[in-house]
Amino acid sequence: MTTEIKTSLTDLEYISYIDANGQLPEGLQSQVGVYAIFDSDRVLQFVGYSRDVVLSLKQHLVRQPEKCQWLKVQTISRPSRTILESIKEAWIAENGSIPPGNATATTQWTEPIDAKLAMTADEQISYQASDELTQIKLLKSVARRVEATIISNLESRGIRVAIRFNPKLKEKGILDLT
Repeated sequence: MTTEIKTSLTDLEYISYIDANGQLPEGLQSQVGVYAIFDSDRVLQFVGYSRDVVLSLKQHLVRQPEKCQWLKVQTISRPSRTILESIKEAWIAENGSIPPGNATATTQWTEPIDAKLAMTADEQISYQASDELTQIKLLKSVARRVEATIISNLESRGIRVAIRFNPKLKEKGILDLT
């Protein structure tokens, strides 16, 4: 674990978001740190911090798979929201503009996936005309369809990260990792 705090984003090396084995970078599991996510052109998309960097990276990968190509990470040995926040703000300032994931697209990067948005017109009509139990079944069905699409897209990219969505939330049409 790093004890020296490098606040400059340019001082850190790019790390492939997914390694040759289709996994997230080793060594970041249960690590506290700040991370910057870049697209395939190495354009900064999001800066965040977490008490478990790998867990957060997995969430972002599921929510924004096409934009998660490269990353830079600074881990710290003692969790401190003040330090994490100051590094995050320094990186955003160094970038010269606020990344989309920290501005206009914050919801897509940080909130669970709302599968209800993928409902077809027929499903929406059926949902409105149904009782509560039928609505729950329909929401689970839509959530499973969106989940299958996400997993298929990740697999086609060679990603072998274990993905498991919270089954209880699917009843509400929400996809969030457990």
